[in-house]
Amino acid sequence: MAPTDPVDQDPLDEPLDTPDPPDPTRQSLWRPLRLLQASMDADIARIYSERLTEGPKSSFVMELLRLHADGPMTIAELAESVQRTHSALSQKVAAMRTAGWVETVVGDDARTRRVTLTDKARRVVDRLAAEWRATEAAIADLEAEIPYPLSRVVGDIEQALERKSFHDRIAEKLARDPAWG
Repeated sequence: MAPTDPVDQDPLDEPLDTPDPPDPTRQSLWRPLRLLQASMDADIARIYSERLTEGPKSSFVMELLRLHADGPMTIAELAESVQRTHSALSQKVAAMRTAGWVETVVGDDARTRRVTLTDKARRVVDRLAAEWRATEAAIADLEAEIPYPLSRVVGDIEQALERKSFHDRIAEKLARDPAWG
């Protein structure tokens, strides 16, 4: 039998009888991407702290801009608009309300509440939109500098996950791991 090319081998297809490292978190293909995003998010937050005396958390900006562009929405509508779960958006709206960026008002019937911007949010929303445009332009500049743009990577990963879900990929690996049992 001819030896296989190591480039074509999946490192996770190696026999599982090799000793496991004591801490599998010491090696990660995922963590560098998370750290990169956290670093870039921290730089955006730094822009806010340097330039906006009353700036929101950077994690609130998409929702604030969406509310500014589309007007008051229910939490469910806002969640769908920004592709988040209702539960996650409900928690975020509560935090934004506590910080004074949004308020909730009675909707079309007594059972619904609509999320709307406060005057505080309206005073900074144009600057938030300017930061959003600048951030997108900076990302475009970065993508022009690298041989394989991140937006292409994301698209390629999405296509691969359409062929086989991440869940199914993990489940297949776990099925061969005796520690998973």
